Amino acid sequence: MRIFHLWVHRYDNRDRTRDFFEAFEDVILRYAIEAAVDFVLIAGDLFEYKNVLPAILNQAQLALEPLREAKIPVIAIEGNHDNLPYGTRTSWLRYLSDWGWLMLLEPDDGESPEQVFQPWDPDRKRGGYVDLDCGVRVLGSRWYGASAPKALAHLAQSIGHLPQASGQTVMMLHHGLEGQIARYSGALKYQELEPLRAAGVDYLALGHIHKNYEVEDWIFNPGSLEANSVAESREQIARGAYLVTIGDRKIEADLKQDYQQRAILRLVVEAKKSWSLADLERAAIAQLQQAVAQGKTQAAIVELRLRGQVGFNRLDLNVRQLQETLKAQSEALIFCSNTRSRAPNMSRRSPTARICRAKRLSKPSFRTSWRPTRPMAQMPPSWTN
Repeated sequence: MRIFHLWVHRYDNRDRTRDFFEAFEDVILRYAIEAAVDFVLIAGDLFEYKNVLPAILNQAQLALEPLREAKIPVIAIEGNHDNLPYGTRTSWLRYLSDWGWLMLLEPDDGESPEQVFQPWDPDRKRGGYVDLDCGVRVLGSRWYGASAPKALAHLAQSIGHLPQASGQTVMMLHHGLEGQIARYSGALKYQELEPLRAAGVDYLALGHIHKNYEVEDWIFNPGSLEANSVAESREQIARGAYLVTIGDRKIEADLKQDYQQRAILRLVVEAKKSWSLADLERAAIAQLQQAVAQGKTQAAIVELRLRGQVGFNRLDLNVRQLQETLKAQSEALIFCSNTRSRAPNMSRRSPTARICRAKRLSKPSFRTSWRPTRPMAQMPPSWTN
């Protein structure tokens, strides 16, 4: 059988939010619909916030609609960005689940291992695991935060109380693994995941960390569909979505990266100590103009870094004025200037000057500028806080 495994994370910018929708929609059409997968996994963070605007909810419905029309099950779990708000009984993920756009798997929090994983109830739209027609069992999880190690030990124990699965077992978890990125506290140790494998999990579908990684042929993290910062361009880190084939004895997870994404360009100017302020500005403009001539900057996210030791007071550099000049020439969607130069009479700890300006849409609604939308469905009667 074939699985499509991804997770989504949005950027706090109107144009970039549209980028994430278009990446989400394109990757589903290319690699889930065309490949006729058996089911789709969304390993958390479908939404950036717990409370979303109607337009964002509509984007999710539009992207998921082809899967519903093709009768391809979509199975999701909550992430740290879209988990159930404290003190409430529902969420926007539950809304999508209640209306049949996806199946939101939520294990119970009970202390008894026998009660943690309840089978999916298609009438109540609730459950902690589901046995699919293709023979695969999919287990869900919640966002556990700092209590994840204890929670995973309990989940592993609870898996042992389930009826025997007829085929392979897949589990979704929104959490990061230790050693994958620097300065990340709270990551799970591999030893804390091993009990899941011992309990019978064949494929652990992760979300949370933005880059792609795989461990021991059973732990797979595809990374974010789109870049959440300039440091996450396709040229710098691998990320995308998995098209997975599970056989009786082998798992083949093919990372797909060829789909619509916003271009990101990072430029660097190495300043020389002998340069004057005018020399530095000319070098920055020349570096950018070369990229413009190659067609790399238009509608892209562009970062220009100025670094090195300079012979003048860095405060004499009008970063904002240079920023505006370069942004106008580049025709970039977002232009960031980052100065890391150091003058002899300035401290090594001088603050970094950084400005990012996003081009605004002419109207507040995303609908007016890119494609028509369908009316949203009415809320179900059970929609209450």
